Amino acid sequence: MLRLLRMLLCLLLVAPLLASGPAGATALAACPEPAQPKRQLRGLWIASVSNINWPSRPGLTVAQQQDEYRRLLDRAKQLRFNAVFVQVRPASDAFYPSTLEPWSQYLTGTQGQSPGYDPLAFLIAEAHARDLEFHGWFNPYRVSTQPDPAKLVPSHPARVNPDWVIRYGNGLVYNPGLPAVRAHVRNVISDVLGRYDLDGVHFDDYFYPYPVAGQEFPDEATYRQHGAGFPVKADWRRDNVNRLIREIGEQIGASKPWVSFGVSPFGVWRDKRHDPTGSETTAGVHNYDDLYADTRTWIRNAWIDYVAPQVYWSIGYPPAAYDKLIPWWAKEVEGTGVSLYIGQGAYKIGTSNPAAWTDPEEMPKHLALNRSHPQVGGDIYYNVNSVFANPLGFADRLNTDQHRYSALVPIRRTVPGTAPGAPVSVRAEPNPGGGYRLSWQATAGASGYAVYRLPGHQSVTECSTTDPATLLGTTRDLSLLDAGAPPDRRFTYLVTALDRTHREGTPRPVWVPAFWEF
Repeated sequence: MLRLLRMLLCLLLVAPLLASGPAGATALAACPEPAQPKRQLRGLWIASVSNINWPSRPGLTVAQQQDEYRRLLDRAKQLRFNAVFVQVRPASDAFYPSTLEPWSQYLTGTQGQSPGYDPLAFLIAEAHARDLEFHGWFNPYRVSTQPDPAKLVPSHPARVNPDWVIRYGNGLVYNPGLPAVRAHVRNVISDVLGRYDLDGVHFDDYFYPYPVAGQEFPDEATYRQHGAGFPVKADWRRDNVNRLIREIGEQIGASKPWVSFGVSPFGVWRDKRHDPTGSETTAGVHNYDDLYADTRTWIRNAWIDYVAPQVYWSIGYPPAAYDKLIPWWAKEVEGTGVSLYIGQGAYKIGTSNPAAWTDPEEMPKHLALNRSHPQVGGDIYYNVNSVFANPLGFADRLNTDQHRYSALVPIRRTVPGTAPGAPVSVRAEPNPGGGYRLSWQATAGASGYAVYRLPGHQSVTECSTTDPATLLGTTRDLSLLDAGAPPDRRFTYLVTALDRTHREGTPRPVWVPAFWEF
């Protein structure tokens, strides 16, 4: 009899909570605006060229390399970042076994020498274990940061194909005007994409090289050979880069459409001195005119899924003011479906040129300004070491303010996906060390899960999962420990499933303590 009464009581209490529409969702006109966005790309650039970030120096043992990387990711997770952009092809070399290019010298100190394991497989696995997106960062045209081809390993494509290579400034680059170079870059991306579980393919700002004073880029012969139809060489150069971007985007979409393709260009496309639709800047370099990177065309044709301009200047900086460039880039992506993230120069915090960077509020002001432009979907910081050094207390500020709550990666509208169904068999069991352990069964189409904790026993509405203050975190596992749950309190836990594109399904509730326990 007592058991029957408990069951009836449970049904009476649970029924109203589940009678709020399909899968327990109530349609409301509007949800309260949360203090912080629930979806925000929070990324870190991890540079390998010249051992800037990882590995910290060449020749570390496998265990040392892996320990360094794990510590970087653990700190990233503590600061509630959700994506890493790791440089895996810094100079036509490889952080993975490849038949197309040699092992990178930044691993062992010797180009072509195996480090004794597959770094890229390790890098991805460790990122995914912490539910961090992993974007493979590729430099498309750099061959070497020094100018002597003889110092490259004999099997290097630049040695095998010396006609591909141009010496410019203090380095070597591939000639973007050669169809064979474009095909090689495509083959490299295709090879990596086919063998590794990337979340994104990422290019930086190096296309045609940054101009060197007094030196013309020596591609006149290539122009004469391949530039038919382009009376102006600059238009031909832009077309060379356009072709690469379009072809890489098509290649990714055809093979793994859930993988995003993005570029982090120099922060100024063109300014008003050159184009009335350009930005209110007087920059010394422009993507369009100097690097031949026509980001506007890429965005308007949706050849890329996101753009992350490197807006590394302070608010009010006369040649290129942050507060002038953010609205310009926001307008560029508006209505295109292409996502916009802002590349932030964390390495400048605490420096004195200009003096604005000595103000602890400078970078927080950047993030506040971004919030006033809904097109801005988040930030990527250059670089990871600069953030973790906590200049002017910025990492602390992230932890207590801008990243106070966890955030889901925004949906990239150009990347197709389908929200999974609600998780099943969701349970909340007391944890011996305190709090509760949530568990559930795998959901078809899900690659991750989000867990929310609401105070008291609540019905489930469409507003139940909109406030990141209730988001405990995300995981690719089938359980999550809420060790911080206060004892002797009632909670409503909600678990949702996420697909590879971060589309979120309907929440499944579980109430703690169970109804018959009180």
